[in-house]
Amino acid sequence: MAHRLPAAAALLAAVALASAGAAAGDAGRGAALAEARGCGGCHGPQGVSAMENIPSLAGHPDEFIALQLILFREGLRDVPPMTQLAQGLTDQEVEDLAAFYAGLPAGHVERPPRDPARYQAGAVLAERLRCGACHLADFRGRAQMPRLTGQREDYLAHALAEYRDGTRRGTDTNMNAVMFGVTDAEIAALAHFMAQQ
Repeated sequence: MAHRLPAAAALLAAVALASAGAAAGDAGRGAALAEARGCGGCHGPQGVSAMENIPSLAGHPDEFIALQLILFREGLRDVPPMTQLAQGLTDQEVEDLAAFYAGLPAGHVERPPRDPARYQAGAVLAERLRCGACHLADFRGRAQMPRLTGQREDYLAHALAEYRDGTRRGTDTNMNAVMFGVTDAEIAALAHFMAQQ
């Protein structure tokens, strides 16, 4: 039990920082930091990823980006190489990076043509799972919930499968519960639907 207290304290601090600092970041400093740290090599120079299973960051809510960086930095979310790359980031640098990516226009990645049957199945599933309750009706995300619309389809499918399989958690287990029992085919349809928005 005692070993959980430092992790819980770090998580609470992360949530408080991400919630409190909506206007604290400086996008100009964040752009310089993203350049210096080579963030664009994977996430794209304007935050739109061209790499498989690497998320686009442009247009995400700043609170979401800040929270993820803190989780990486504190070792509460282990995703190589992000866990290593976030080491040494100050709270201000976290906020600056978040402001930079949140301020970029949410460009859309190159995507395959819409498959009408998969798109419709994904739309029905998004309604059934009530995705819009947290991510908003247009799936643009808010606060600590990520933007889903226009995200890479392969990344969405990968992340949703990790939630379902219990290998990925956010700051709580809501997404794990939402995805429990969802089939691979349903995940593929849901990812296709979200990516096509």
